[in-house]
Amino acid sequence: MADREAPATSTARFGTFAGVFTPNVLTILGIILFLRTGWVVGQAGLWGALVIILLANAISFLTGLSLSSIATSMDVRAGGNYYLISRSLGLEIGGAIGIPLYLSQAISVAFYIIGFVEAMSGVPAMAALDPQLLATGVALAFVGIAYVGADFALKIQFGILAVLIAALVSFFAGGWGDIGSPTTAASYTDGVSFWVVFAVFFPAVTGIEVGISLSGDLKDPSRSIPRGTIASIVVTSVVYIAAAVWFATHFTAEELITNTGAMAELAAVPILILAGVAASTLSSALGSVLAAPRTLEAVASDRVVPKWMAGRMGSPTEPRAAVLLTGAVAVAVIWAGDIDAVAPVITMFFLNTYGMVNLVAAIEKAVGNPSFRPTFAVRWFVPALGALGCYGAMFLINAPATVAAIVVTYGIYFGLRRRETVNTWGDVRSGVWTSLARFALLKLEGKVPDPRNWRPNLMVFTGQPHNRERLVSLANWLSLGRGVVTFSQLITGAIDDPNKPALRQTARERIRTYIREHRMAAFAEAQIVPDFAAGAVAVAQAHGVGRLESNAILMGWSGTPGGRALLLRVLRDLADLGKAVLFLRVDDARGFGRHRTIQVWWGGRGGNGDLMLLLAHLVRRHRDWDRASLRVMRMVGRPEAVDRVRAETERLLDEVRVEAEVVVIVRADRDRPFTDLVAEHSADADLTVLGMQRPDAGEAEAYGTGLDELAAAAGTVLLVHSGAPEEATL
Repeated sequence: MADREAPATSTARFGTFAGVFTPNVLTILGIILFLRTGWVVGQAGLWGALVIILLANAISFLTGLSLSSIATSMDVRAGGNYYLISRSLGLEIGGAIGIPLYLSQAISVAFYIIGFVEAMSGVPAMAALDPQLLATGVALAFVGIAYVGADFALKIQFGILAVLIAALVSFFAGGWGDIGSPTTAASYTDGVSFWVVFAVFFPAVTGIEVGISLSGDLKDPSRSIPRGTIASIVVTSVVYIAAAVWFATHFTAEELITNTGAMAELAAVPILILAGVAASTLSSALGSVLAAPRTLEAVASDRVVPKWMAGRMGSPTEPRAAVLLTGAVAVAVIWAGDIDAVAPVITMFFLNTYGMVNLVAAIEKAVGNPSFRPTFAVRWFVPALGALGCYGAMFLINAPATVAAIVVTYGIYFGLRRRETVNTWGDVRSGVWTSLARFALLKLEGKVPDPRNWRPNLMVFTGQPHNRERLVSLANWLSLGRGVVTFSQLITGAIDDPNKPALRQTARERIRTYIREHRMAAFAEAQIVPDFAAGAVAVAQAHGVGRLESNAILMGWSGTPGGRALLLRVLRDLADLGKAVLFLRVDDARGFGRHRTIQVWWGGRGGNGDLMLLLAHLVRRHRDWDRASLRVMRMVGRPEAVDRVRAETERLLDEVRVEAEVVVIVRADRDRPFTDLVAEHSADADLTVLGMQRPDAGEAEAYGTGLDELAAAAGTVLLVHSGAPEEATL
């Protein structure tokens, strides 16, 4: 299904400087630098501002390291962070992050344009215009530029970069004769705190999304993304720290909080600051209007959202349908909010995305997937620290909004799961489960088995499950979601038969399909064996890993003397191996009846008794038998023993916390066949549990005939041989 893959890099045409570093720098050194850095210093003081800047950039830097690690371990295509997450954690999680990521990028377009309009309000020609109409016009102009193509947009960025550098030179060139004591103390106004200021500042460091989002347009993403991302973070961090110090040494806290034009007042050439504001905010908006459609195109190409959203509408390179949708989102936000209202929303979205990127890198490194071989390697705790920083900051900024973001993310995730969205690439989840399974198996291997922890690890010889659905149902009841069930088909013949390997694969896939369609927690197996008896024993003893091996074998009872003798010979061998053996004989007319009564003919503790009672207890706990009663049948030879045996049995049941009715039958006539007693007292039972002995080799057929008569008298019967009674203790 190649069409499900993200668009390939056949349109790649940008290098590290033009495709990653410059777009990142222009977006990071944007509206926050010119209009809010002074406000941040005024509110938090110099020391608080430096902490905010360093914390935000630390999160960005750690995320940049994680991005670089992931990007250098795979063939990166279009979609940026969405592509990295979806190809690492799976399509559902990728979609759950990709949709909010796209929305945050689309909202960022409006954020930067609103900032541009606010900055231009001091220009007389601009002040006369309606701010929202002006912002809408700018947004539509940028949509038009993006519609034409990224080539044109990225060509003009070098001119914008030159204007930005000139503005910064002008800012730092001014005020050398007026350096005073820095404004170090915090002066938070009403409703403002450290984390509110952090939330307003954090969008400044989200510019690294622009470079990664252009991954499908890069010549060498695995090389350009690490170099361009890390370099842009380092350079812009220095600029923000220097700007904070320069503001703090030239203005009071009150001036910085109330005067958004402080930078222009300090600059050597004030007009360059205005040009820098216009250049930086517009370039940031332009970067976002290029990035957001490419994220949406990748999400739509994977059919997480409707496929038409990835339409290029006649362009060989540009996702024009996504560009138009991004323009619509931006215009809607422009008419709905101001810069301070939009900033925290963007912060929460991006922190969530950054946290997931860090989490992906930490998991990939921790589970040690052999396929995860980044050329840019970091220790696992580096991205783990980044993830902790992201989610910790989210809760500290706004706990309810964090919960809402998580709910939205999980809502999208479960929605995609319900759609049964599939992918054609491997992801880290298999590595996670493999590592957890390995860890658990090694821990289990070092523990001595305790009878109290016994639970069924069932090997069920069903053949194709749809042919033996009552056997399948019993296995499901016995496992109760806590045991392990494997449905197995034995294919008799020679392995070198050219048809057998393909038949084995087909049989296993059909069992898996049955399991999936019936939403069962089970495994599928199919094996080629020379004959049934030898094959059943070989498969049963070889199945499992370490101590997690099959401890109970479940098969259907045969309707022929020869078949029963064969099963009992298998029982002998399996019992020698310490396996419990269970045979199910179903009364075709009654089946499992109304699932109301389970009856155990119990001979007492030891032998098969404990396992019989345990299996009956497990069946009764399943929701299909939630109203069933459990009867324990005991036999005595004298009437005077009835009360003693009943009291003893009830005490034992109370000790093991099994609720059951105890029925004591007096078998005064020793010559009366046991079959008659079973027929008399099991007539209303929906499932009867009976024990089996291990017959001698020459007595298998005769013993099988007797068992069949006994089972026929009881109806639907589960025949039990414990194999290892000490491991089946309640």
